[in-house]
Amino acid sequence: MNQAMATTAQLFEEPFDADEYIERLAWRTPGGGSKGGALAFDPKKLLDEFENHIEDLKLLDERIQRRVEKLEQQCHKEAKEFAHKVQDLQRSNQVAFQHFQELDEHISYVATKVCHLGDQLEGVNTPRQRAVEAQRLMTYFNEFLDGELRSDVFNNPDKIKEAADIIQKLHLIAQELPFDRFADVKAKIASKYHDLERQLIQEFTSAQRRGEIARMRQAAAVLLHFKGYAHCVDVYIKQCQEGAYSRNDVFEDTAVLCQRVNKQVGEVFSSPETIMAKLIQNIFENKLQNFVRDNLEESRKADAEQYLKNLYDLYTRTTTLAGKLTEFNLGTDKQTFLSKLIKNIFSSYLESYMEMEREFLRSRSAAVLQRYYESKNHQKRTLGTGGIQDLKERIRQRTNLSLGPSIDTHGETFLSQEVVVNLLQETRHAFERCHRLSDPSDLPKNAYSIFLLLVDHLCVDHMDYALEIGLAAIPSPDSKNANLYFLDVVQQANTIFHLFDKQFNDHLMPLISSSPKLTECLQKKKEVIEQMEVKLDSGIDRTLNCMLGQMKHILATEQKKTDFKPEDENNVTIQYTNACVKVCAYVMKQVERVRISMDGKNVDTVLMEFGVRFHRLILEHLQQFTYSSMGGMLAICDVAEYRRGAKEFKVPLVLQLFDTLHALCNLLVVAPDNLKQVCSGEQLTNLDRNLLHAFVQLRVDYRAARLGRHFS
Repeated sequence: MNQAMATTAQLFEEPFDADEYIERLAWRTPGGGSKGGALAFDPKKLLDEFENHIEDLKLLDERIQRRVEKLEQQCHKEAKEFAHKVQDLQRSNQVAFQHFQELDEHISYVATKVCHLGDQLEGVNTPRQRAVEAQRLMTYFNEFLDGELRSDVFNNPDKIKEAADIIQKLHLIAQELPFDRFADVKAKIASKYHDLERQLIQEFTSAQRRGEIARMRQAAAVLLHFKGYAHCVDVYIKQCQEGAYSRNDVFEDTAVLCQRVNKQVGEVFSSPETIMAKLIQNIFENKLQNFVRDNLEESRKADAEQYLKNLYDLYTRTTTLAGKLTEFNLGTDKQTFLSKLIKNIFSSYLESYMEMEREFLRSRSAAVLQRYYESKNHQKRTLGTGGIQDLKERIRQRTNLSLGPSIDTHGETFLSQEVVVNLLQETRHAFERCHRLSDPSDLPKNAYSIFLLLVDHLCVDHMDYALEIGLAAIPSPDSKNANLYFLDVVQQANTIFHLFDKQFNDHLMPLISSSPKLTECLQKKKEVIEQMEVKLDSGIDRTLNCMLGQMKHILATEQKKTDFKPEDENNVTIQYTNACVKVCAYVMKQVERVRISMDGKNVDTVLMEFGVRFHRLILEHLQQFTYSSMGGMLAICDVAEYRRGAKEFKVPLVLQLFDTLHALCNLLVVAPDNLKQVCSGEQLTNLDRNLLHAFVQLRVDYRAARLGRHFS
């Protein structure tokens, strides 16, 4: 029974699963499981086992219930006992707290009495100490009055600190005494005062040379109350710099010196930040100021470029040094302190800096340009200005007339990337110096003035002059074998524009981006570029006209009337005419020049304009001839060759125009019966019928075949 109950209790261990519990019970019962198959199953045995097991479970439940009740009773009993203990502890704590309050009150009372007693003792002791101190000072004063210093404190070198304290107090007392009665004793005290002061300074100096920090600290602490303390500091600063500037780099030497002194000064002086500030001030006002003056005054009048470079370099290195010195404790506002020291050194140079910068940049830029034109053996022309020049420019833009005599430049563009790079480099250096040396409030204005000088020399004196010369050198459209160098001008001007724009964005913009001068700079840049673009557009337009003039000349001299109306229709051996070959070769050459000279969308824009004019020229040229059947075939071959050249333009519109022209030329050879059908074709249906009629009229058989009836 007990074994069965124990086994049953084991079956209830967590985690408990009722289905699994029943299955396990049935499996353990003989005849109740699946062992032995269906024949071995005995439901009666299984029922009996379940009934017996239920009885066992009831007994187990009663047993467990009794144990639970017993434990609950025990728990209630222990809870009551614990509650009684807590109440006892609370009462004990309350009694202890009352005793603590009483003790605290008693301690406060005693402390009050002690403080009162201390005040009374101090009230009695302080006058007593003062009286003792006064008596002691009077004893020493009497020795000075008698003229004989008998006390050991004045005669023992080891007691110089005590002697200094006494003599400093006697010196203060002596100053209050009337001069007529105590002149002699006052003089003796003053003499001793200065003698001790001198000894202390000598001791400090000797200790500094020997590197004895403790003795230096003692001497400095005693001298702190003497008038000679400032002299002690001066001696310390002077000796610190002895041998410190052994290299050629005064700035690096200064940084190393300050780093070394900063470690020592805190161990010697009670206010190290004051000593460090005084040391740095001494270095700036003497060593650095003399160094700067020696380097700048020598080149100020003799060499402006070297002067500006030296000024920039010295100012940069001084500010860098000041940045390193900010890591030291120099007092409250060390930034203002260091800025003031820098200003004291450079103020006289910075006041005139911008004027000298502009004058140097102006003269250097002019010299660069002059040197270039001299190397080309070119005497710079004086171009017209004012109203007359503006009027000529407007007439030239609208009519493409060459006003005034044409100039032969022999292929020289008068634009030099070397000159441009030199001008931009000089300007870049000027921007860098301006950024460093200008007052922040004046920086945008100064940068703008440098930009205006760049515009004057690069854009006006060099680029605009080259454009004017280039425009004047463009020959008239009627010129034969003309050399078209203006595209070379365009190519170089385009490169210069990119360099100019890069300098504007990289070096000028950061200096003016947050000031009203930004608008002025952008407007000035826009005006300059627009003015040059107008001249470039005018030059390109006139150059295209010259190209067309050359092509007209080729066609006029090479194209024969018999090309398209041969005497022997059956003896034509050429694929296309000589005029076509030469024109196509010329066009290909010019297309390549345009691609080399320009970039971006400008290439497509110019080639489209060139292609449209090329098409118009060929169209008008073809309408000057009469075509036989074989001549029409030759014209189609010529146009096919022209169209092949048009593909090199890589402009859809130009290719479309030549495709249409090729379709038009088919009207010269199509059979009369098919003429109407061809005119209605996809490529010709949208053209003006007058144009179609005009092309048909060029046929030799126009009247004989009565082709005009198709257009009536």
